[in-house]
Amino acid sequence: MRWLMKFRVLWDIHRSRCGFYPAPQYLRCQSLSGAGAPRWNDCDTPEEFNFASDVLDYWTQMEKEGKRGPNPALWWVNNQGDEVKWSFREMTDLTRRAANVFTQTCGLQEGDHLALILPRVPEWWLVIVACIRTGIVFMPGTTQMKAKDILYRLQVSKAKGIVTTDTLAPEVDSVASECPALKTKLLVSDHSRKGWLDFRSLMRSESPVHTCIKSKTLDPMAIFFTSGTTGFPKMAKHSHGLALRSFFPSCRKLLQLKTSDVLWCLSDTGWILAVGGSLLEPWTAGSTVFVHHLPQFDPKVIVQTLFKYPITQCFAAPSVFRMILQQNSTSLRFPTLEHCCTGGEALLPEEQELWRRQTGVLLYQAYGQSETGTTCGTLRGMKIKPGSLGKAIPPYDIQIIDDKGNILPPNTEGNIGIRIKPTRPIGVFVCYESNPVKTAEVECGDFYNSGDRATVDAEGYFWFLGRADDVINASGYRIGPAEVENALAEHPAVAESAVVSSPDPIRGEVVKAFIVLTPNFLSHDRDQLTKELQQHVKSVTAPYKYPRKVEFVSELPKTITGKIKRSELRKKEFGQM
Repeated sequence: MRWLMKFRVLWDIHRSRCGFYPAPQYLRCQSLSGAGAPRWNDCDTPEEFNFASDVLDYWTQMEKEGKRGPNPALWWVNNQGDEVKWSFREMTDLTRRAANVFTQTCGLQEGDHLALILPRVPEWWLVIVACIRTGIVFMPGTTQMKAKDILYRLQVSKAKGIVTTDTLAPEVDSVASECPALKTKLLVSDHSRKGWLDFRSLMRSESPVHTCIKSKTLDPMAIFFTSGTTGFPKMAKHSHGLALRSFFPSCRKLLQLKTSDVLWCLSDTGWILAVGGSLLEPWTAGSTVFVHHLPQFDPKVIVQTLFKYPITQCFAAPSVFRMILQQNSTSLRFPTLEHCCTGGEALLPEEQELWRRQTGVLLYQAYGQSETGTTCGTLRGMKIKPGSLGKAIPPYDIQIIDDKGNILPPNTEGNIGIRIKPTRPIGVFVCYESNPVKTAEVECGDFYNSGDRATVDAEGYFWFLGRADDVINASGYRIGPAEVENALAEHPAVAESAVVSSPDPIRGEVVKAFIVLTPNFLSHDRDQLTKELQQHVKSVTAPYKYPRKVEFVSELPKTITGKIKRSELRKKEFGQM
């Protein structure tokens, strides 16, 4: 991390050469919060938009003119005492350098796909903004992936480049020969590796002069891999409109961020929540993005961090707040914390109340998907209905619909649907890349069918009931049963398996596998075999997908056509039979 902390000196040397450009007039004349904070109206769709030039460089100009306070744009810390603070002016400089690394050194072009598999290190932010500057489509992924996961993503996306750490580089190398499109491998590390370009050294030597592309609002910007019940994860492609939506007044009312705010979003860097909560939302408002490296999730460290640093807002999955509440701390009254928001899984009403009593801070809830970003929530200052997802956030028109797209009356169970016809709202994904069949499957009449079951009350508050399919949501991680079943199938002990969600007091849900053994393994010790199967899944796919619960059965319930009836197994787990 030394190069990161020394870069301020390099930036001082080069800043006179790179130049800073004033924000467009349409940004200068509008304000929502703070000095000159830019925005559009809810229904605006400008032909061109680029988050790097229209947001990041805008705040760089505000800093240059003395119209923004001294808080950094990015504030990164780790457990070793290292600390990085970058202003918007430094972020502009560094992301221009990174853009030149991609285009000049690596030869990547607008529209190319770049896999991004990094932990919570500052380079994650540099890579994303550099991709936006150049029109390269970035594809975040969790660092818990294994070779099999990486191979699938590189092959199906035809990625021309990948950025990762020395921890995952061997996994990439083991499958690279099967990925003919892959031309560039960039390593974020203090060590070199044969066949890989050193991202940090290239950054040091690259020019800070770069001209941002003039991207169309509907041009592709990012792809997020999202799990389903069958097959492998789908590629949800988003346009630059996903970033534009952070400007909309209704969207900004969710957190009501100010330039003086310090926001800590604890989402894994592989998910859309990290892109929105740790980059788009706070930087649109000119706020500080706070990051703790957290290589291992530790609630004690989270509590210590909330006491030590001037964090004003926190955004995390419900499991994070549950774990904090279970700490034997004498006090959870964090000195600067003003607002908390949660999303990614269901939150129990009693958890909201306990958080309020222990911390003195209200816990608001939001809802969204990889395909949509945040679509509804309890806006800051709005009445909280414990357990509710809140209300629809304009310009999204959200309704409860049946399987044909008909709108259902209040208090009737159905699917959460977002109106996409006659006009597709800004922020909803463009399509499942290279998969028109799956794209068509989620279009239901005039609506996008989220696959989530819910009701809406007379006041417009939504109440989540569960997935219409079998996707498991464990601590905010969406896990498709097929992914785990495919991993289990590779073990010689498994004749057949069915994977479902199972209730858990901490994570909300965990993965449970019902397994039919092959004859040769029927006499094996079941406890030892359970551990062996769990370790096997960890070794061939992302470790968070492994079955925390295993039950050996003689047969699985099936339909007359031979399909596994996961619904029966799930009902058994949740005591509904």
